[in-house]
Amino acid sequence: MIQIYHNPRCGKSRNCLAFIENTNQEFEIIPYLTETPTFEELKTLLQKLNLSPLQLIRTKEKIWIENYKGKDLNDDQVIQAMIDNPILIERPIVIKDGKAIIGRDLERVASFLE
Repeated sequence: MIQIYHNPRCGKSRNCLAFIENTNQEFEIIPYLTETPTFEELKTLLQKLNLSPLQLIRTKEKIWIENYKGKDLNDDQVIQAMIDNPILIERPIVIKDGKAIIGRDLERVASFLE
């Protein structure tokens, strides 16, 4: 089953969700802003994405700039920042068959879901 980490206020996330709905495949929406992933869930997600924690951060978010930018944070601290402020998590994230991508590019999502 497909899963999507979705933020309904984000246009890219809404477009990705609409694309997935049109594939007629089963999917689950993960409302990560209200159902924040745990530390272990984020570590697993990062492994599926093959990214470092910092690569999953939305570094232009005001919260990041005001509270974290320029600080020497280790991976666990970056993950904790995402748990404390889930708005920092890049979106949308699409998961299928044990792998994941950031679904901002619909062409990439299409090839990922094939």
